[in-house]
Amino acid sequence: MPTTHANSRPFRRISRRCFLKTGAGAACCLLGASPALAALRPTLPGTRHLSLYNVHTGEKLQVRYCRRGRYLEDALSEINHMLRDYRTGEVRAIDPNLLDCLCRLSGKSGHDCTFHVISGYRSPATNAMLRKRSRHVARNSYHMYGRAIDIYLPHYPLDKLRRLALSLRAGGVGYYPKSGFVHIDTGPLRHW
Repeated sequence: MPTTHANSRPFRRISRRCFLKTGAGAACCLLGASPALAALRPTLPGTRHLSLYNVHTGEKLQVRYCRRGRYLEDALSEINHMLRDYRTGEVRAIDPNLLDCLCRLSGKSGHDCTFHVISGYRSPATNAMLRKRSRHVARNSYHMYGRAIDIYLPHYPLDKLRRLALSLRAGGVGYYPKSGFVHIDTGPLRHW
């Protein structure tokens, strides 16, 4: 019901619940829908670079994938191809939030680094095959959605890379010292 304000203009009273819902919705829009994205935005530069090496194909890629806060489609396409399922050749879009996690890891490591990639995107068929071989492969792996990557840095302690990844608080972090890699994904915050 309209009410009269001191300057005689009508306005509606808003319930506390409605006000809080509206404020929460605005905050989500400003921070992004993903908790990982919200955690990354304050500290990432407007221009972002990555250096990747695919251990299975021997491909190398040094790329600027974001300029002035805008993702570059051509660069994302190159990254998607680089991180394809090398067994089947299938390509899937890689989550830009995952790339931002790698960018932050690179910065936190204290030097420019080339991430050696064990696994990026995995097709459902590849994931099922790997699942038969190992109990460590999830049935609904984030790799199948372009939201996970298994990496290491040559000459960089794996346990230190794990600690840096955990400090991002941007998703899942798996530690596989026997296999020599760290898993990072943009799913819920968890570690193993």
